Amino acid sequence: MHQRTNLVSQHGVYHGANNRPSPYDLISGSEPSSKLVVFAHGYKGFKDWGPWHLLAPFFVEHGYDWLAFNFSHNGGTVQNPIDFPDLDAFAANTYSKEVLDLSLLLEKVFSGDISGRANHRWKEVYLIGHSRGGGIVTLVAGQLQDKIAGMATWAAVADFGERFPADVSAWKAEGVMYVANARTGQQLPHLFSFWEDYRKNRVKLHILNAAKRFNGPVLVAHGSKDEAVDFNNAARLHAAFPNSSLLQVEGAGHTFGGKHPWDSGALPAPMRFIAEESVRCWKQNA
Repeated sequence: MHQRTNLVSQHGVYHGANNRPSPYDLISGSEPSSKLVVFAHGYKGFKDWGPWHLLAPFFVEHGYDWLAFNFSHNGGTVQNPIDFPDLDAFAANTYSKEVLDLSLLLEKVFSGDISGRANHRWKEVYLIGHSRGGGIVTLVAGQLQDKIAGMATWAAVADFGERFPADVSAWKAEGVMYVANARTGQQLPHLFSFWEDYRKNRVKLHILNAAKRFNGPVLVAHGSKDEAVDFNNAARLHAAFPNSSLLQVEGAGHTFGGKHPWDSGALPAPMRFIAEESVRCWKQNA
C-alpha cells in the first residue's frame, strides 16, 4: 500500500472461476470511506483500459472508495494486466464465469478479506458495470439484493442471448469462433462451450429478470450514438428495474468519449457526466 497524491492504492489478487488468479486495485483517500464502488469492465476490456483509472480519484473525491478488477478469463493476467496475453483463458470464458468472478470478489469484500485497512468494513457497496459488465453486475445484484446499496449500468446489454450469432451451426462444427480486435490485431477465440454454457444456464443469466429483483437505486446511462449496444437495451433495463433513472447521453458513443490508450489526465466529458449522475442518483435515493 502506498500514498500518492492523496490516494492510497492497494493492488491485490483474488481467485475467480476455476480458482484462476486475477488482479484488482483498491483506491481510497487518506482515510477509508464507509462506501465502496466496485467497477466491472466489459467485453474486450480490462480494469486499466483507457481512462477507467481516472474514475478512482473522481469517486474518492465524492466520498467513495474504488475497487476495479479484471475478470479471470476476460482481461489481462496478474503478470500482464493489460490487453489479452492469455488467449487460451479468453477462449474458455463464459458469462457464468464472470458472474462467479464478481460473486467471489464480493465475498472477499463482505468478509473483510479485501478492506484497505485493518478491521475496516464498508457499510454501503455500489456496483458499476460497463457494457457486458453492466449485465454481469445486474445478475449479481439480483442475487445479493440486501447487500448492494445501489448500481449504475453504463452502456449495458439487456440480454446476453442477443449477443450470440443467430446461426451457431458453423461455430459448433468448428468448435471455435474468432472475433477480431482491431486495436491489438488479435483474433480473439471463443470456444463453442461459451454458447453451451449460456444455453444451459439461460434462466440464471436472464438479465432483465435479475433487474426486477433489485430494488435499490439504479442509474441506467447510455449514449445516444452507441455503436456497439443499441439504446433499446437501456430502455428495457430501465423498465425492468423497480427504482431506476434513465439517462440518454446525447452524442456519446459506447465508451463515453474514452479510448485506449488514454493520454489525458482528465476524464472525457461524457464519462465524467455519467459518473456525476451516478453519484447524484445514489445520494438522492439514499
